[in-house]
Amino acid sequence: MMKNDHPKLVAALDTNNKEQFAHLSKSLSGEVDMVKVGLGHLGAGLDEALGCVARDGHEIFLDLKLFDIHETVARAVEGLCHFPLGLLTVHGDPHVVRAAIEGRKRGKGQFGLLAITLLTSLDHDDVLASGYRDQPMDQLVLSRASHALDAGADGVVASAQEAQLIRAKFGHGPMVVTPGIRPVATSRDDQKRVVTPGDAVRAGASHLVVGRPIMLASDPVAAARSIRLQMRQT
Repeated sequence: MMKNDHPKLVAALDTNNKEQFAHLSKSLSGEVDMVKVGLGHLGAGLDEALGCVARDGHEIFLDLKLFDIHETVARAVEGLCHFPLGLLTVHGDPHVVRAAIEGRKRGKGQFGLLAITLLTSLDHDDVLASGYRDQPMDQLVLSRASHALDAGADGVVASAQEAQLIRAKFGHGPMVVTPGIRPVATSRDDQKRVVTPGDAVRAGASHLVVGRPIMLASDPVAAARSIRLQMRQT
């Protein structure tokens, strides 16, 4: 079992309320390593959200899960290269990963590309309903991670429940970004494959993505500090 010495805490500020977003971003300056901006900001002004995060000194994690034909993905990623991104997510299919790499090269981007394996809001029944063959969840995630990393992705997004398998196969090289993090004694919300911060670190996660336990806390700064403490208790 691998222990990650320097895992990063990512705050997922998934709100399209501009005032709430700006307040959270400013309040969490220096308290988290990155801020995740996602699809929820498209209608509320993606450029404005990214600018806010950058001004507050956060590294940007842009979570768009891009998925389309090769040239469309390449152009989309190329167009995003003018933002000061740290990480960008794309779908885990190899052709999408390769297209994203091409777009990053065209735009001279310096950010990491992360491939989505399987959403943490899905369980075995959801996977079967999506048309995948009946197989253990961890083996499906490992297979998708393998294809994405072989195609050139810098890392993958996967539940910490599968992080240990990914580390065992690929070692310390790739980033393993784990959503579905729930601090001790908090609600699972709509996540089905969840783990605690300490469990994620022990499994080898390089980045822990935490949304509602920080964003909806009465004191988001205290919540972030508590999660950091739990991350160190491994």
